[in-house]
Amino acid sequence: MKKIAIATLNGYFNYGNRLQNYALQETLKSLGFSIETIRFNRDKKHNRYKLYLREIKKWVTSPSKYFTEKKRHEIFKDFSCKYIVETERVFHMDDDLTQLNDKFNYFVVGSDQVWNPRMNKVSSFFFLDFVDENKRIAYAPSFGVSELPNSVISHYQKWLKEIPHLSVRENDGAKIIKNLSGREADVLVDPTVLLNKDKWLEVARAADNKPTEAYLLTYFLGGIPNEYKEQINNLAEIKGLKIINLGDINESDTYQTGPSEFIDYINDSSIFCTDSFHGAVFSILLEKPFIVYERAGAVSMYSRIDTLLKKFELNERKSENVTINEKVFDIDYSHAMPILEKERELALSFLKNALKIEDAN
Repeated sequence: MKKIAIATLNGYFNYGNRLQNYALQETLKSLGFSIETIRFNRDKKHNRYKLYLREIKKWVTSPSKYFTEKKRHEIFKDFSCKYIVETERVFHMDDDLTQLNDKFNYFVVGSDQVWNPRMNKVSSFFFLDFVDENKRIAYAPSFGVSELPNSVISHYQKWLKEIPHLSVRENDGAKIIKNLSGREADVLVDPTVLLNKDKWLEVARAADNKPTEAYLLTYFLGGIPNEYKEQINNLAEIKGLKIINLGDINESDTYQTGPSEFIDYINDSSIFCTDSFHGAVFSILLEKPFIVYERAGAVSMYSRIDTLLKKFELNERKSENVTINEKVFDIDYSHAMPILEKERELALSFLKNALKIEDAN
């Protein structure tokens, strides 16, 4: 059986990251390949002491938050050990990665914000320059931003031109590629979209402290500004819902939940409020009412959410388009399901073409 290596952002702290990694793995497995995700540390080996000092500083500054984060990290790691096949070795930026070339038939970079220069440390690893050019495939990676800083443009121009099979996750990403390389890139859905609802519910698990009463769920990566809180509180009052905040470290019991619990929390919620791209994705996959907000206090990453909502004709779910009343709890997904199937077909067609699927086994 031929083997594929996935190159993505590693870490045990973000729901979307772990779930997109799992989804891409399962999709590629379904095409007849053996899959491993490369464990890649975005630091150099000699920076380990600096990282150790950073951990000490976190512990000294806020011991309770430090141990809450550690517990959450362990839960995410348990999910990865159970569901994601990763390389035994952790590779670093200063390692000779060419040794991987002979171990795998193809390398797929994606999805997540692997091409966001704020997250990838402008490492050529995320453009697969360490393996033969004909083995490189980009499946729906995200730039996460609408414009690149001038300091990375020359690197990105070179690296993008050397990937024969190129796709991205949002329209702004396709524009960036066109401007840098003159190439047209397919805009494909995040890999989480490629698995159906039943497949995701097989992975779901109820949290030990999950409330028995009806609840409104929130998950905000950029914090919840006061104007958002007011809208959320008013929404909860309409149906007397308990508010569960997954992204607030101060609510430590709820914060210490993993990707499996994330799916279950969304699936059983009365409504979901979020600034998370993957929060919006799972609302659609699980056919739940939701409201999506623009993230506060950060460089705008709204393009991928904007692309998602336009693609599935759900722009009315943007917070600025929502009127707080009982109608918000009603949502019709009948028009979105045919779109979903079409997007899955496009994605699988791209992958089969890139992987020369007739030779897969």
